[in-house]
Parts: sequence; structure tokens; C-alpha cells
Amino acid sequence: MSQPVDKPLQGIRVLDLTRLLPGPVATMHLADMGATVIKIEDPGIGDYARTMGHVRHQVSQFFVAVNRGKQELRLDLKSDSDRAAFLELVDSADVVVESFRPGVMDKLGVGWAVLKERNPRLVMCAISGYGRDGPFAQRAGHDINYIGMAGMLEQNVGPDGVPALGNLQVGDLLGGAQAAVQGILAALVGVKCGGPGRFIDVSMTDTVFAHNIMPLVAVNNFGKPALPGCDLLTGGVPCYNIYRTSDDRFMAVGALELKFWEACCDVLGRPDLKSRHWSLGQEIGGDDAMSIRAELDAIFLRETLDVWTQRFDAVDCCVTPILRADEALSHPLFRIRGMAQQRQHPTEGEYWATGPAIGFHA
Repeated sequence: MSQPVDKPLQGIRVLDLTRLLPGPVATMHLADMGATVIKIEDPGIGDYARTMGHVRHQVSQFFVAVNRGKQELRLDLKSDSDRAAFLELVDSADVVVESFRPGVMDKLGVGWAVLKERNPRLVMCAISGYGRDGPFAQRAGHDINYIGMAGMLEQNVGPDGVPALGNLQVGDLLGGAQAAVQGILAALVGVKCGGPGRFIDVSMTDTVFAHNIMPLVAVNNFGKPALPGCDLLTGGVPCYNIYRTSDDRFMAVGALELKFWEACCDVLGRPDLKSRHWSLGQEIGGDDAMSIRAELDAIFLRETLDVWTQRFDAVDCCVTPILRADEALSHPLFRIRGMAQQRQHPTEGEYWATGPAIGFHA
């Protein structure tokens, strides 16, 4: 294995004014890549995430999970002295990240016009639900609203046909955190190349909308998205689906390509199904696809999750168990690569943490 190198954002200073999930995750990623991140909270309750959910001692595990690797500072931006202290920090900072409603930073006297005047090379990123302008700019919202407006949630249905809420916040984490990191890194490269600092407008709803690719393809092809649960990647083919096992667990079958489907059929003891595949003309969401799906439902119910896992481990055909989070933490996939780590928090004691999502090597 190649040796890790110095992290690429060493020397970059980030002032983090964000709260809850999207902004803190974005700045955590920057810290993981070597940036010095100063998390600035008001002197009162501070980041609401501190007390969200179960608090073992002083702060919640939610707060611990998304704020590793940061320095902490308390400032009241409504106070003249604290605002002056913040502006002094801006003078030597590379990045400011905030997640207030559009216009709040201006009202506090620390908006983009003020900050870029003090530091022309500054990169400022504003994360909001609907962007800095447009008809929804001043509306409050949460992940459920962003993915609902973007056309993503309508496609994510349960067996009863009702849109189901996954426990991965797509709007917050893709729309907010990852888009912010992408924009910040691009703007830093621009500054490095001699360009000016930039203001980055991140709309969580816009980003989810821009990544809602498969429904967009369906609209372009047929004038409307596929029925929920009936498209290529949402349950409309037996080779890309979820199946219950005899111990009430689930296997994920991702045999999308024909060669993987053929290997999958061999493991299932049904070589006769090899030619019944979407790439060979099977209608997606059609009667034949649903008929084979029902047959696979019955087959997978014959054995436990462990039995199916062992059988498919020997064959490279994109079939894996659906693990619980506690099982994933102990799985060699994440332990060996250092993604599942046990750490010690100064007030909360031992806890599980994920490792940095990106590794850098010489």
C-alpha cells in the first residue's frame, strides 16, 4: 500500500458558521483534507446539533459525528466587539462557510460585500434550501422539502406506494455538504491560479434536482417519469432488486449487466432464467420482469441471509447482504480500510466514527 502524503488543504483556514448537518459535514470533509477549521458558535445554545437526540454527558452523538477535527470558538455576531473579532479572523482566512437564511449575514454586518472588501481572495460559501434568490429564497425547509420539490422523493416509494423516507439525507448531504465542498475546492483552485475570491451560492434543492438523472431521462424519452418502483433502478427488473430471506433479512441483487445476471442465475439454481434480462428485450416493469421477480422472492425465502451471503461471496455478480449499521462497523470492508474507527471523545467517551471518505497517497 502506498504511504499517505501530507493532506492537500494544509495551510487553508476555514471559518465555519454553520449548524446542524449540511454545513458541518462540508467543513468536516475540509478538515479531513487538512484544512484548519474554526467552528464559530454563538455564546448561548450554539449549534442546535449539540442537544439534538440523546445526550450521554454534554453533547449529542450527532454533534460529535459531524464536527471532528475542528477548533471551537464562541462569538456573538450581534455584538460590536465580537463582530470586530470575527472580521479580524476573516482577514487571514481562506474560506467562510455559512448556512443562515439569505440576507442574515448582511443584516449582521458581515455579508459578502463587507468580507470581500477586507479580503479580496476570500471564498465564501452560503448553503441554503432554495438558493440566494428566486421565489423560495426566504422559505424555511428541511431535507424532506428539498427532495420532495426536486422530484426525487416521489420515486422513492414503499410497498404501499407511499413515498418512503430513507435515513440518508440526500438533500442535506448531497445537495448541501458535497455541493459546498465541490464549490469551495473549485473556488480555491481559482484563487490559487491568480483569480479573485468568489461567493458560492449552494441551493440544496437545485443540487438534488440536478442529480435526479434517471427520472429526467424518462421525461425526455416518454414525457413523464416511470411509475415509482417500476424503473430500471427502482424495482422494475428482477436483476436489480431487493429480496427477503428466511430470517427476515434482505439481499441486494445488483446483477444489472447480463454477465452478472447469468452468474446470479447459476447460484440460484435457475440457469433457465439467464435469457430473460432487460438487455435482451425484457420490458422494464413489464409482466415478465414482475413474474421473475416473484420467482426470486420465493427462492430467496428458502435460506437465511448468512447462507445466501456465503454462496454469493464465491461469485462475482454484484449480490450482497443488506447490513445494519452496527454490522457494517464490524465488517472487514470498513475495518481494514480504516473507515470504521473507535475514538475517544473528551466528554462523551468511546464512540464509533467513520474515517475520512477520501484517501491521499503518493
